[in-house]
Amino acid sequence: MAPAGRPGAKKGILERLESGEVVIGDGSFLITLEKRGYVKAGLWTPEAVIEHPDAVRQLHMEFLRAGSNVMQTFTFSASEDNMESKWEDVNAAACDLAREVAGKGDALVAGGICQTSIYKYHKDETRIKKLFRQQLEVFAWKNVDFLIAEYFEHVEEAVWAVEVLKESDRPVAVTMCIGPEGDMHDITPGECAVRLVKAGASIVGVNCRFGPETSLKTMELMKEGLERAGLKAHLMVQPLGFHTPDCGKEGFVDLPEYPFGLESRVATRWDIQKYAREAYNLGVRYIGGCCGFEPYHIRAIAEELAPERGFLPPASEKHGSWGSGLDMHTKPWIRARARREYWENLLPASGRPFCPSLSKPDI
Repeated sequence: MAPAGRPGAKKGILERLESGEVVIGDGSFLITLEKRGYVKAGLWTPEAVIEHPDAVRQLHMEFLRAGSNVMQTFTFSASEDNMESKWEDVNAAACDLAREVAGKGDALVAGGICQTSIYKYHKDETRIKKLFRQQLEVFAWKNVDFLIAEYFEHVEEAVWAVEVLKESDRPVAVTMCIGPEGDMHDITPGECAVRLVKAGASIVGVNCRFGPETSLKTMELMKEGLERAGLKAHLMVQPLGFHTPDCGKEGFVDLPEYPFGLESRVATRWDIQKYAREAYNLGVRYIGGCCGFEPYHIRAIAEELAPERGFLPPASEKHGSWGSGLDMHTKPWIRARARREYWENLLPASGRPFCPSLSKPDI
């Protein structure tokens, strides 16, 4: 299958999903740009869109070439409570960068908001909705294609976000950063999904905090909850690019390796192909990644689902399917690795003989 050039005229997010099309999201921005020297850990705010726009533009481009259909604005934690007077300029610049890159391919622009820093301490619905509404006004001004409310620990705040975003005429997606145990108030994933759809979300799911396997378990519970309630919505999953079977209810942030020692947990491209297939088989059609999810991980999704999509991404021009490029190697034992069975069955070593395979969460 040859890599695609530029597909035809762009369709909206709901038009794509309702036709059964696979939508591939983007991946890691905060952790990736922190590693590259453009984001400060701890604050995790996106000033880079103004201070280092070329770095953000480059990462958007890498995801686009890898197969992403969505350029999500780099506006995580870009609300007034986190950024004070800089919030408006940051949101506007992030929209411009996402739109610029989206215009180079068959990608849509999604304006993104996330949970606030004040909900845990002051459950002031009016104040919190004002913060969401401020960002929404910028997204409307910049004419984004749809909206994503992501990374919510509490379904109550996520519902507030959906209610605000529904004030626009754009489709709304919402993802929670929860695992199979549910949100921080012990509301089950199924019930969370029901509340979010009733609030007006057309697309629901999970993002961040947990690895692919755990996130798919949570998605299954969300899907079951919607089916029991007789509700329909498109499903969306954007997990970590790390393996986290040992984390607790709050996810990878409680692991002792977070955030600077996670490299030994990085998923391989083959892990991600498996994840993409399992997500698709579950009925999820918006499939992407979050922290730790690099462009080659997104390419793995695009390659695994190329038969369903009908084309490969541009980045596959330099990547042989299942290691097929190795059949040109001069060493026979490396040529023997140019096959799917080898990589599917590989048990990769960490190279750290004195390190455990699992950790104990700090909480």
